[in-house]
Amino acid sequence: MVTLMEENTVLVEREGAIVTVTINRQESLNALNPDVLQGLILEFGKISSDPSIRSVIITGRGPKAFVAGADIRSMHGLGPRPIADYVELGQRAMRLIETCEVPVIAAVNGFALGGGLELALACDLIVCCESAKLGQPEVNLGIIPGFGGTQRLLQRCGIGAARRLCYTGDLIGAEEARIIGLADKVFPDAQLMEEVQKMATTIASKAPLAVKGAKRVINEAHQSLLLSGLRLEVEEFLKLFDTADREEGMAAFLQKRPATFTGR
Repeated sequence: MVTLMEENTVLVEREGAIVTVTINRQESLNALNPDVLQGLILEFGKISSDPSIRSVIITGRGPKAFVAGADIRSMHGLGPRPIADYVELGQRAMRLIETCEVPVIAAVNGFALGGGLELALACDLIVCCESAKLGQPEVNLGIIPGFGGTQRLLQRCGIGAARRLCYTGDLIGAEEARIIGLADKVFPDAQLMEEVQKMATTIASKAPLAVKGAKRVINEAHQSLLLSGLRLEVEEFLKLFDTADREEGMAAFLQKRPATFTGR
């Protein structure tokens, strides 16, 4: 087992040609803080430079969550420059995962909310346990997804699903996620990692240059639209972060009470 970062927020394990990356903040439901994002950037930089790696699995530590979202407590008090840096860090991490030369499978073992769903969307395949819950609940905080959720939801599921999940903040179950194209496969909770390992092993057994080539041309087909959309998403996120509704939404979340939004 190889660990990254002082707090061991990202754990990395390799078996043959398959690397498993585990978000390790179980006490915070694996929420994405700057240490996690830096760890993902560091690890995927290594993966991209190692031609012997043929597939990657990302999952979360513990039975409750893949990643329950961005770390609201660490975001809440940030000013304009620090929050811009935080969003840029998240966008960089997602793009590194998305553009990794080899396929990346998200093993969604619980909640995948907000930044957690954005992390899964940056992967090539999303495989869920039956009890998983997925959603983009940022409107409950007075903001929108900031790590690519609006754009990757649109491309993966279509405009209707993207609108519904982003406008309502609703959480959906794994089977509904499969029906709308958000999840590729759903397995019983106890079988999830075994089935994901089988999928990763199948990919790793194929001609590596052909798999990389397939990923490259599939990604290339929608890059220009994605990149322009990501820029717009960041601009809107930063604009909303400087509102009274965002302050109220995050305060209410941390105080575990309903938010009262005023449109200011």
